[in-house]
Amino acid sequence: MLRGYLIDNLTVIRNLGHYAKLASRPAMLVCFCAGLLLSIPAHAFDQQDGAEPTGERKAWTTFRFGFSAYKSGRKDEAFKAYSDAAKDGHIGARWKLAKMYAAGDGVEENDFEAFQILRGIVKEGAEQGSRDSSFVADALVSIGAYVQRGIAGSPVKADPARARDIYWQAAANFKDADAQFELGKMFLSGEGGAVDARQAGRWFNLSASKGHAGSQAMLGKMMFDAGKTVEGLGLMTAALHNAEEADRGWIRAMQEEAFAVSSEADRRTGISYGDSLARN
Repeated sequence: MLRGYLIDNLTVIRNLGHYAKLASRPAMLVCFCAGLLLSIPAHAFDQQDGAEPTGERKAWTTFRFGFSAYKSGRKDEAFKAYSDAAKDGHIGARWKLAKMYAAGDGVEENDFEAFQILRGIVKEGAEQGSRDSSFVADALVSIGAYVQRGIAGSPVKADPARARDIYWQAAANFKDADAQFELGKMFLSGEGGAVDARQAGRWFNLSASKGHAGSQAMLGKMMFDAGKTVEGLGLMTAALHNAEEADRGWIRAMQEEAFAVSSEADRRTGISYGDSLARN
């Protein structure tokens, strides 16, 4: 059993005041492989005197080949390259392997295998502010989601209270917008612990300030319900502008429900305010 499977080397501290003192930089984007590759100078991969790459250089060269193969649709080659780069210690390759297993993307879907890879990334960790810290943050969020719902046929059972702790680590230590969103929802619903609307609003606000559409929508709904009609409608409108296709359905439904009970003047002002927020 994996009774102690989570974050063996990280202590979960529930005191929010202590967490607020951790981590002094904004979270990097969760999914940033392409941007990360572009940030590495091309000459970093140049070979000298025709020598075979070794160590970190070899891992990066293999990872870059895997990335190119994946973008070209050659996912079997990408999987092989990512596996080789992962064996050479490339954390980004391990992260990509986990994502492929989780989605059944070019390989048979296996959530428990993805979980184990992600757990290894978190156990290894990364220095705050380093290039690899975003991989660790996203791994924490993904682990939190697995623990929140459990993995059928595996030792990973649903444990919302532990999931809340894991999201808290990613939200506070890494300032991850997705973790802040998930944590806000759990505080608002009372899943995994007590209901705390104030804490929910705090985490939604932090995440929304980074442009997270889901958090903008949830914060807007909370403001609308609290009587701040125009501000709430504006945030929900901005969220709909910013949302990815997968989230537009529930955000649109939330916005339309609020619009249906608002005055024409408030609707017009809220739309104008939301459009302005989305542009900026």
